[in-house]
Amino acid sequence: MYLLENTLRPYAWGSETAIAELLGRVPTGGPEAELWIGAHPDSPSRVLLEDGTQEDLDHLIAADPERALGAATREHFGDRLPFLLKVLAAAAPLSLQVHPSSEQATAGFEAENAAGVPADAPHRSYRDGFHKPEMLLALTPFEALCGFRPASEAAGVFEHLVSVIEDTGANVPALLADVVSDLRHPDQGEALRGAFTRLLTDDGTPQAVEAVTAALAEAPGKDAATVRDLAAHYPNDPGVLVSLLLNRVSLKPGQAIYLPAGNVHAYLSGLGIEVMAASDNVLRGGLTPKHIDVPELLRTVRFETVKVPAVEVRHTPLGQEVYCPPFEEFALQRLDLRTGSDSMASSDVPLAQNGPVLVLAVSGSIVLDSPRGDLLLPRGSSAFVPANEAPVMVKLASGTGPDTDNDDDGALAFAVTLPG
Repeated sequence: MYLLENTLRPYAWGSETAIAELLGRVPTGGPEAELWIGAHPDSPSRVLLEDGTQEDLDHLIAADPERALGAATREHFGDRLPFLLKVLAAAAPLSLQVHPSSEQATAGFEAENAAGVPADAPHRSYRDGFHKPEMLLALTPFEALCGFRPASEAAGVFEHLVSVIEDTGANVPALLADVVSDLRHPDQGEALRGAFTRLLTDDGTPQAVEAVTAALAEAPGKDAATVRDLAAHYPNDPGVLVSLLLNRVSLKPGQAIYLPAGNVHAYLSGLGIEVMAASDNVLRGGLTPKHIDVPELLRTVRFETVKVPAVEVRHTPLGQEVYCPPFEEFALQRLDLRTGSDSMASSDVPLAQNGPVLVLAVSGSIVLDSPRGDLLLPRGSSAFVPANEAPVMVKLASGTGPDTDNDDDGALAFAVTLPG
């Protein structure tokens, strides 16, 4: 087992304090958007070796993939860690985005390579050849846009916008009536496709965003609040109106959603644990200063109404709490260790291990107890557990308990492995 050092991504939308406060360290003074924990070649974690040196986790895995990953993982995913763990802290909205399917990611990556697009080019759409299904578990109240609402419901929203603008005496942009017409198409998929495409490509969209934002300046309701929030960060951006085609999701701490390929989404605010297949492929359509690729995004979107894709926690007979979205690359274990009245041992939980594991301690201190030795993880630290180090028991560290100043109600950690 190995302690890790991880990379912070300072994207502009990131909170300056949330990740630092969660992990018990001093803030850097700038935005801290994502903490990457894993072996993705763009920002691999660094392994702290016994001799005091460091090695990138992807290099450690490549040196002995059988030991690090196990035969089953190698057979299915090759000699790479198939998942990536992040802590995500959004103080401002993220981009309106979608992730490609595995087939599209492979084709897009190869096409950009063949065209000579540099790997680190800001206008590149495909950073690697893999898909990126993901899951978000809220640590604080978390707001997001996720998937299309019913076309008829969206049509009602846009019809209301037309009425509100008319009541102000302002001119109603023709685009809004066109969007209503799109959404009244008898075929649900075509209705969503028409409205979504129009909003992202029509030259009149910025004017319509301006008119809607002005009309909803003091209007009640969640839709109006979404428009105002997005417009404050990205004035006249098409994503402001596209948001009205999507479900607004409010997660409480402990609730989770999953996002398959083709699902249009945007995180708005909050702190969470994000787990995904090990990819950095994002196709953006708005709400960002980064590269926007509308044609590729339109090829990727699944134009279908979806209910909020919630992930329910599963409790195993061994006392494990596991979130299992319908993906083959990862499952997330929540390790909530509490001091018992009898002994600290009453809080021990077996680590869910189906191949390699990443572990992150977010409060208190824990010990990973394996047949090969123990590894202490204080608050804010993380570890890589190779496939050949099993079974591992997760325990409260000595000094964590009701008579200490160290998170007196126990410890909380998260672990990612392959689904069982």
